[in-house]
Amino acid sequence: MDNDDLPLFVLPMVLFPGELQELRVFEPRYRQMLDTCILDERPFGLVLNDPFEPTNGWDGPRRHGCEAIITHHETRGMNHFITIRGGRRFFVEEVIEPALPPLHDPLLVDLVEDGIAPDVHTLLERVPEDATHHRLYISAKVTYLEEEGRLGEDDQATLNRIARRLIHRAGREMNVDESILEGWIENLCSEQINEERTSIYNIAALCLQGLEPRQQLLASGSVEEAMHELTEHSADLLDDDS
Repeated sequence: MDNDDLPLFVLPMVLFPGELQELRVFEPRYRQMLDTCILDERPFGLVLNDPFEPTNGWDGPRRHGCEAIITHHETRGMNHFITIRGGRRFFVEEVIEPALPPLHDPLLVDLVEDGIAPDVHTLLERVPEDATHHRLYISAKVTYLEEEGRLGEDDQATLNRIARRLIHRAGREMNVDESILEGWIENLCSEQINEERTSIYNIAALCLQGLEPRQQLLASGSVEEAMHELTEHSADLLDDDS
């Protein structure tokens, strides 16, 4: 376990290792978090929210998440726009609650004017004197997970089959010529599928849309379990006879 607490971006989203995503950051708590991460050149953790496990009034995090490495950042007005790449998977060992509750809490509701959230400095003035820290965001002590196991030829063939049928299905909808589709398939499979476990995440990022299926795959312990989760939730592609 790393000595430093990992800042957490908790929202309805699941990030896979190696996956690229774009985020717009506008909440004061996450603007504070992003300032810290950019200044210290450190990643944060992206975790699916859990409304049944709140922490200081906010939705808490699920137990499995993915490190988010910032690859691009720009500011437009009060908004931050960032591109992130999924890094290591991790398990949340201990949640560290934020210093303040949500803005609808009686302690803070007077700070919201015409639906506009206060700035970070104004919020920090409301942090109780006996608070142990001044972080407005959730953080956690985490254990990073090893990507153990290798994919055999059968597993790689299954990933190729899913990728092929996914691209064919998309190509039909766009009326793309068959020869062009074959080129896309060859490039994708050669670049994204090999014996490494990360190949599962590469293909899952393309075909798994639901949050729960993505979360279950992210939390899988073994290669066998991860392949089961992927094939279970992409059965329509495997059963497609196209």
